Amino acid sequence: MNGASRIVAVLGPTNTGKTHYAIERMLGHRTGVIGLPLRLLAREVYDKIVAIRGPSVVALVTGEERIVPPRTQYWVCTVEAMPEGMGTDFVAIDEIQLCADPERGHVFTDRLLRMRGTHETLFLGADTMRGPIAALVPQAQFARRERMSQLVYTGSKKISRMPPRSAIVGFSVENVYAIAELLRRQKGGAAVVMGALSPRTRNAQVALYQNGEVDYLVATDAIGMGLNLDVNHVAFSSLSKFDGRRMRPLAPNELAQIAGRAGRGMSDGTFGVTGEASPLDEGVAQAIMDSRFTPMKKLNWRNAALRFGSVDALIDSLEASPDNEHLVKARPADDLNALKSLAQVPEVAARASDGPSIRLLWDVCRIPDFRGISHAEHASLLESIFGHLHERGTIPEDFLARQIRRIDRTDGDIDALSKRLAYIRTWTYVAQRNGWVRDESHWRAETRAVEDRVSDALHERLTQRFVDRRTSVLLRRLKQKEALLAEVNDKGEVTVEGEFVGRLEGFRFIPDKSAQGTEAKALKSASLQALAPQFHLRADRFYNAPDTEIDFTDQGGLMWGEYAVGKLVAGAEPLKPMVEVFVDEAAGPEVEQKVQRRLQHFIDRKIAALFEPLLNLSRDEELTGLAKGFAFRMVEALGILPRAGVAQEVKDLDQDARGALRKHGIRFGQFTIFMPLLLKPAPTRLRLVLWALANGLQEFPEAPPPGLVTVPVAKGAPEGYDTMCGYRNAGERSIRIDMLERLADMLRAEDSRGGFEAKADMLSITGMTLEQFADLMQGLGYKAERGERTKIKPAQMTEQPPAATAEAPAETTEAEAQSDVAVATEAPAEATDSAEAEAEATAADPASDEPEVEVFYTFTWGRQANRGPRGDQRQGRGKLGGKPRDGRGKPQGKKGGKPQGAKTFSSRPPKKEKAIDPDNPFAAALMGLKDGN
Repeated sequence: MNGASRIVAVLGPTNTGKTHYAIERMLGHRTGVIGLPLRLLAREVYDKIVAIRGPSVVALVTGEERIVPPRTQYWVCTVEAMPEGMGTDFVAIDEIQLCADPERGHVFTDRLLRMRGTHETLFLGADTMRGPIAALVPQAQFARRERMSQLVYTGSKKISRMPPRSAIVGFSVENVYAIAELLRRQKGGAAVVMGALSPRTRNAQVALYQNGEVDYLVATDAIGMGLNLDVNHVAFSSLSKFDGRRMRPLAPNELAQIAGRAGRGMSDGTFGVTGEASPLDEGVAQAIMDSRFTPMKKLNWRNAALRFGSVDALIDSLEASPDNEHLVKARPADDLNALKSLAQVPEVAARASDGPSIRLLWDVCRIPDFRGISHAEHASLLESIFGHLHERGTIPEDFLARQIRRIDRTDGDIDALSKRLAYIRTWTYVAQRNGWVRDESHWRAETRAVEDRVSDALHERLTQRFVDRRTSVLLRRLKQKEALLAEVNDKGEVTVEGEFVGRLEGFRFIPDKSAQGTEAKALKSASLQALAPQFHLRADRFYNAPDTEIDFTDQGGLMWGEYAVGKLVAGAEPLKPMVEVFVDEAAGPEVEQKVQRRLQHFIDRKIAALFEPLLNLSRDEELTGLAKGFAFRMVEALGILPRAGVAQEVKDLDQDARGALRKHGIRFGQFTIFMPLLLKPAPTRLRLVLWALANGLQEFPEAPPPGLVTVPVAKGAPEGYDTMCGYRNAGERSIRIDMLERLADMLRAEDSRGGFEAKADMLSITGMTLEQFADLMQGLGYKAERGERTKIKPAQMTEQPPAATAEAPAETTEAEAQSDVAVATEAPAEATDSAEAEAEATAADPASDEPEVEVFYTFTWGRQANRGPRGDQRQGRGKLGGKPRDGRGKPQGKKGGKPQGAKTFSSRPPKKEKAIDPDNPFAAALMGLKDGN
């Protein structure tokens, strides 16, 4: 143990300025070296000294980094990498209490015993080292430094209630990641600091915290080793750690070392526990606050006087026991375990046969196990490196390039990048060793570049996973009560302070769905506050928007473009619905009222335009008596009334009353009283919505597709749905009511008692097949009797059905409908030529002699009275009931009479019939439709 001119042990708790004092003392000498416990801290001190003296005189030497300018005066190193025998004026060892650490303690003890400056030596650390230092370094002087601020225990706090500028400490990677994820969701994010991170990644993460982008730091116990951070509160998520062999509780002095990071300079700090950590014992908490701990008695030691005569001699010297009561033999470290493993390999044992080769083997064994995969894999890698160095003197460049190329990737998640960072640290360490590679500058730069790329990628992944920048920015601005700037693009996407926060759909803010829980609440609160001016601008634009930009849905919703801005609700009358708006409360009552007024104007104008005939009817003051009452019924029914429900009222109306109602476009049909203009698609769609509102339906039925004469009956639809659609249910299909009236006009000319067949016009206007038409007729109250007969060839036919259209417009008038009843009764002359041609074709084809069968239906009124309706004996029609039929199913005349289809004349004048009310077709129907009234 060599003496020095001045040896001082500067002891005391954290935040006493010991490291800062050592830097000042070193810079007061011409040369100096300072040993620090962590590569991260070494980089921090190096940057400080470079800022003062410049990079040309400051060296940084760690296991994985070596920056040594030609005129180096000051060396900043990790304790393990401190150069020996340099004879510098000044030497300082920081965190000297690590002499008691079971893994690295022997290195710190060696520096305590053997490292000296020619003018001054400083040992910096906890006050618990006073006894061992006094015993082992008798000439040492002691300087006690007091903490510059108070440290107070605050007990247990939930992470959700953790104050800003807090550091939460975990003792495993999994624990650190879990806490950081929780903080991201609840507080907007956290920076992550671990000893395994590269200085580049660590500095980038610390910058997030230091510049205020996040208010929380999650770290391992690495922050206890002198890292200077702006921390107000330290919380322990656990009170035990894995020390490489077993889980053990943290000693009070270890807790104090970490807790002491809270409160820097003259600012007081607090510490406590969180998560599953139980509250600290009152005595332990008080000891930490008072910095009173059990003094250390034993320091870890390993023999520094190594013998390289043989591998066994080297192992024996490393396992030697100390001869001082204050020292205890350190447990086997990774380098000693690797040496023992490689000594068992015959090839390695054969190579390590002399002093230089054994020294080389020991240097290789001291490569740290950065990867931490397994002891066997680490030993295998060391065996390969030793083989190359012993055989060639250097590691082959192609071998080294392959190893680095495999690692030089920036894809993957946090775990993958962390592993690559650990792997590249091994080769960075190798490249830093003198003489191990041919082109040292190239490979040092190459490994450093790869480490930087992987470090940057890891920082990016850590930030992506554990930092929600937008939430942290918004929360910080809200806390500082600053005005937030919100912008909304043409797609409705909302950004606040440049961060995407959600979408503005109409006048409702929809937060980004990726935000959950507390994060979502904070995001919405901040966003709505920032959106207040945007709501007013949007409301002004909406109020001045044309009606073409607004529409209603089949479910009563009110849309502005693609956004729902309100819905219709039932009013006092069906034609006077009210509006309920969709406006966020944060928009304010002024915006809500403006939107409500605009939507009410829209729906009022829409009703006025589409239901103009009905509104005119309701406002006609010339209507009196029964006509006025009937007009009220029409308005109440939204323009469509089934006749069966108002038969008596219709019967009571005189011709003047009916004429007055017809002036408003009301048509008195056989089945329905309606206004043809209101059967168009647009009024029908709105009528269904108003009807559903007035009847309190939970789900509004949709209108049928426009332009169809018949549609399938809607199963399970509410009663009255078919009428509101402008249709009448009949069998499996519903028929449009105006086309049903045209069909009724045709049926009025048929013999409903004797039976009749469907005409081509009937099928044409309904657009149905014969089978579908038969089902429709049965739905209207007829009986349909199915039959088969031999199909008559065209040459035998005396008449052809006229061409007919498939559908008619909804606004067809009664006169137009009745004019369609006319049916051609004579076949055109061209039919003769076509018949002759077909006859010739038939003669040429013997198979055509087989009779072809066709299906037909005979329709009779299904609710006949004993005596049929008047009008069955009209001129031109004989009584069809009960007469024999020919082979085609047609009624035959008397024996010897005229053939069916020939014209007949009568000399007796037609019987004068009683005048028929044209608005009551049932009185003139030949089918007993009176019962249908």
